[in-house]
Amino acid sequence: MKTRHLGSQGLATFSIGFGSMGITMAYGASDGEGGTAAIQRAYDRGVTLFDTAEMYGWGENEKVLGKAVASFRDDILIATKFGLTPPYYESNSRPEHIREVVENSLRYLQTDHIDVLYQHRFDPNVPIEDVAGTVKELIDAGKVKYFGLSEAGEKTIRAAHAVQPVSVLQTEFSLFERDVQQLFPTLHELGIGFVAYSPLGRGFLTGTAKPASEYGEDDMRRDDARWQPGNYEKNFEATHQLTELAESKNATVSQLALAWILAQGDDIVPIPGTRSATRVDENVAAVDLNLTAADLTRIQEILPTGGFGARYADLALPTWH
Repeated sequence: MKTRHLGSQGLATFSIGFGSMGITMAYGASDGEGGTAAIQRAYDRGVTLFDTAEMYGWGENEKVLGKAVASFRDDILIATKFGLTPPYYESNSRPEHIREVVENSLRYLQTDHIDVLYQHRFDPNVPIEDVAGTVKELIDAGKVKYFGLSEAGEKTIRAAHAVQPVSVLQTEFSLFERDVQQLFPTLHELGIGFVAYSPLGRGFLTGTAKPASEYGEDDMRRDDARWQPGNYEKNFEATHQLTELAESKNATVSQLALAWILAQGDDIVPIPGTRSATRVDENVAAVDLNLTAADLTRIQEILPTGGFGARYADLALPTWH
């Protein structure tokens, strides 16, 4: 099925979404023009969920997305996030700050409502019940439709859900990163969907990875542990083996990686990001790639527990509460 339901509150979307972060940060210089073309191509190919955040350039990413989707805004779902503040990404989910961020996001996105509003990261200084209550007020006011959490743990999910039903959890999930699978039973119990960010291992699972030293200072992969000597070679070899499997199915390794995520549950939607319209075509085509039991077994043999190297440096690693 190409339409998936995320949670029990009515949120439905195409099986693959679009993550816009890389248009304005983390992967080299910003590329609004390329990003806009990719967003519009995604819409043409049936994509309905477009993901952004206040933090992705402190409004710049939302502005690019809002302008790019203006002509078809009513046909899609826009997800954005609150909870971090510049310049050092400190937590701030105080109710008054949430309201301020939402007003800014509505303006930047050129819209009168946000379809999915996520708490970007847990805030130890604000009870999650207060956060959920504030989002509930925004939903009641018609400014937000669905409530989401990002990088949250079971305790937080349950406490938030008791105040305002959570439709979706977003966390990194890919062939390289699988820790969040421990939360899937809780999500299923509560009727919460799952959105997978960085589903292509921040680009490693595209077959284009190169050693960390070959990326620029403005590219997060330069410091990512998966690209460092020792880990890089192991991840490269695993990707090579996955590529061989993909080619045996007339697919690319990116499509194989996305199809694997889709095979983990019918309430999971990956949101690969790109600045390339051609890559959009490749990613969307993954919905038609069917993996057999033998394929899934082979993938498990290649990467039994995930990739090599932590997904974030110790100081930046999200802590689930």
